[in-house]
Amino acid sequence: MSVPPILSRLRLPVIGAPLFIVSCPALVIAQCKAGIVGSFPALNARPQALLDEWLHEITEALAVHDRDHPDAPSAPYAVNQIVHRSNDRLEQDIATCAKWKVPITITSLGAREDLNVAVHSWGGITLHDIINDRFARKAVEKGADGLIAVAAGAGGHAGQWSPFALVHEVRKWFTGPLALSGSIATGDAVLAAQAMGADFAYIGSPFIATDEAQASDAYKQGIVEGTAADIVNSSLFTGVNGNYLRPSIVAAGLDPDNLPDGKSELMSFESSTGAKAWRDIWGSGQGIGAVDQVVPTSALVDRLVAEYDAARARIAA
Repeated sequence: MSVPPILSRLRLPVIGAPLFIVSCPALVIAQCKAGIVGSFPALNARPQALLDEWLHEITEALAVHDRDHPDAPSAPYAVNQIVHRSNDRLEQDIATCAKWKVPITITSLGAREDLNVAVHSWGGITLHDIINDRFARKAVEKGADGLIAVAAGAGGHAGQWSPFALVHEVRKWFTGPLALSGSIATGDAVLAAQAMGADFAYIGSPFIATDEAQASDAYKQGIVEGTAADIVNSSLFTGVNGNYLRPSIVAAGLDPDNLPDGKSELMSFESSTGAKAWRDIWGSGQGIGAVDQVVPTSALVDRLVAEYDAARARIAA
């Protein structure tokens, strides 16, 4: 498999997934300093002008780190762009990313050739998230450099396919960089992702329970206390099937075992309870049983590295 130079200097083959609302400069900087790709959704920076400030902060912080730690330079960072037509600030966000020459762009909910061309023009690469082989082929046809295979069990808008089936079908024809997403929360699982054909693990939910994450204490504690049994899959909150923490659904006044479908039902519950799906319904993947405390991002990455190295040693023995 072919991995671009920008992704070849990671301490651990991990990309921190962009977490809606939760990912912020402090988390991204901590992830990159720890040696994994840090990322955030462009839409987390509100208003749009804040995106320029965030990219300035991240760029400066990583430059200072690299100057002071030449033997342990930071990993690159990524910005997630929602390509769907509902994103009315996409063009502005791309222009801001061009100004800062963002190294990696993660695209979601649609693939656009012109966006890939724009990213390549400033020397960046694009990774597109997909949930099946058909979408993977479309993304590559439109110029994506790499793919993020979102399998069953991932947080937020999860796919429905087994990671074994998804990676196998994509790898039958695609030799470029491939990350795997879906319940990966240990170093052992990172190695397993590589064993089945992925280059990187794409990890999100464990980073919610870190000191740097921009999440409420209740949300972080929900990740710590939760297990796979606490994950509910529903299309109610965005119109697309996603995985969410059961306690947050209960707290919003809904029965997680009898959730209706349809945006009209969502609007009714929001107007009657004052809750907001984007704020009060917490996304999470099924791998949170491996998370047992809120820790600094550096400590989480250290744990993953130790588990990864131990797993490799067991296999080699």
